[in-house]
Amino acid sequence: MKILVLSDSHGAVDRCARCVEEVQPDHILHLGDCIRDARQLQQQFPHIPMDMVPGNCDWGTEEPEERLLELRGVRILMMHGHTRHVKFGHLAVCYAAREMGAQILLFGHTHQPLVDFDGELWVMNPGSVRDQGTCGIITIEPEKVICSTYRL
Repeated sequence: MKILVLSDSHGAVDRCARCVEEVQPDHILHLGDCIRDARQLQQQFPHIPMDMVPGNCDWGTEEPEERLLELRGVRILMMHGHTRHVKFGHLAVCYAAREMGAQILLFGHTHQPLVDFDGELWVMNPGSVRDQGTCGIITIEPEKVICSTYRL
């Protein structure tokens, strides 16, 4: 399974669509800023399942700010990160992710791509698809998970 992770699109739906076309994902996760971009992308690619969370620029949405989901047996905690103050570091969020049993922690907000793995927990920030033209890719294979970033 290949999962495309997008964040901080801020109106760059065309870049999001290009990521979908280049990566050819089985599932899409959007980490907010701007959730309306995710909804437009969902209309363009209705055959690809999508989950999303709002960011600090997504006012008035009913979507939960954090979402713990399981895809192919892998638990993924997704958030934009502003409510957990990730601009000041992500260690506290890592502890929360571990307590929730997550194997992958996803956040955006900083616009800086990041991938880290400590042997138990993957941490990924796909960066800003608008600013850097980056996205994240999660590959789930039997007995193996790989997280990476991709630049358009």
